[in-house]
Amino acid sequence: MNEPKVGLMTFGDARKHEWENLFRGLTEPRHRQMAEYLGGLPVELHSFDEVARTKEQIDAQVDGLKATGAEAFVVHLPCWTAPNLVVRGVQRMNLPTLLVSNKHPGTHGTVGLLGAGGALDQIGYPHLRVREGFDSPALADKMLPFVRAASAVARLRGRVFGLFGGRSLGIDTGSIDPMQWRRKFGVDVEHIDQLEIIRRAEQISDEPTGKMVAWLEANAASVDYDGQRLTPERLGYQSRCYLATKEIIAELGLDFVAVKCMPDLSTHYVPQCLSAALLPGPYDAQGEKRPVPMACEADGDGALTMEILGLVSGGKPTLFGDLSYLDEEASTIYIPNCGAMCSWFAARSGSPEANMSRVELRPSFRPGGGATTYFKAAPGPVTLARLFRRAGEYVMAIIPGAAVEPSPEEYERFVKARGSHQLPTMFVHVSVGFDRLVAEFGSNHISGVDGSYVQELEHVCRLLEIKPIVFRE
Repeated sequence: MNEPKVGLMTFGDARKHEWENLFRGLTEPRHRQMAEYLGGLPVELHSFDEVARTKEQIDAQVDGLKATGAEAFVVHLPCWTAPNLVVRGVQRMNLPTLLVSNKHPGTHGTVGLLGAGGALDQIGYPHLRVREGFDSPALADKMLPFVRAASAVARLRGRVFGLFGGRSLGIDTGSIDPMQWRRKFGVDVEHIDQLEIIRRAEQISDEPTGKMVAWLEANAASVDYDGQRLTPERLGYQSRCYLATKEIIAELGLDFVAVKCMPDLSTHYVPQCLSAALLPGPYDAQGEKRPVPMACEADGDGALTMEILGLVSGGKPTLFGDLSYLDEEASTIYIPNCGAMCSWFAARSGSPEANMSRVELRPSFRPGGGATTYFKAAPGPVTLARLFRRAGEYVMAIIPGAAVEPSPEEYERFVKARGSHQLPTMFVHVSVGFDRLVAEFGSNHISGVDGSYVQELEHVCRLLEIKPIVFRE
């Protein structure tokens, strides 16, 4: 369901003599190979059996591919073909385009690739060129990031963002221009008063609330009721807020959200930590569900970054936190959040029970009481990213890294630096100069996803005409 939709068209020489006497025997077998090759990759492939050689054939295949909802266009040029015909197909498809050929000296593929690519350059049509054989792992390594990015950009258009409340704690980098989003990303912004969460919470019945509390008590590593800040009643109220937020998301068709929370809800009601812990993940007390990226403190650009990370990764859970402490000695960024982080990262497991068994629910130190989630994120590769603006223009910071388990000495140093530690934290080892990071990074918040998606994000930036800034040595 989350696989990129790819349209494939193989172009052939239109000249009858050359086609019948040379290029047909070279092109048609490679066309079948390309369709078989792409069909074995994690994409939804759409193609035709025939090679496109004439204007009429190209137009017919374009119409057919458009009807499939293709999100990326793979132009296969196994041999020489007239560049103007390639341009015709590309312009009519009007999708992010990948030109693919081979290295075989007898096919004339390279000259076909360069002729078509040069023609697209002359009209200013952006594209990616790949020249690899079917037996090379580099073929998929170069193609997949591009088609994932193209799919992400296509699916971003029409998404609906739910913004609960306004600016939190004066964090200007979380504020957005809805019309800029509409123009640049194709995203609609639905503004909702966060007191709607409270109103709806009061209408949630006891049955789903009790089921939610029982699930948390049964599956969390601990629920540290203290009789004051964290009680069954307070946890039940937080559960009602989470269930109410899910209702609003379903009713309004929201794809990703941000909730102000502090200081209004966290002071006078309860912090929305259960929502931040469970919405971005694939499960809750009701079973499997669609991950819904959620940023805290009404951070729109943080939520949008999470949504993009989810799209390029095929729907993986995403995280949101503070770029809090830079440990030069360990080359590690400590990323906590004010009371919650997506619980999937506690163990990175397909089993909800395995993840929740590492999550402690501790009494919140916010005036409203309730629970905060506490865990150290499990080790594994992670791609960190953040959209932010410079003089009104978007850029994206991209940081490849690996979540690590800190040594007892490192963790003790962290605790001493921060004081009493009650927050979920991911410890990310990176290869980047921290002076440069501090000088150029444009937010106090950061988002992330499991795995390595640097190339995908770079392609997303190019497709959206955003400057990517990759932080790595």
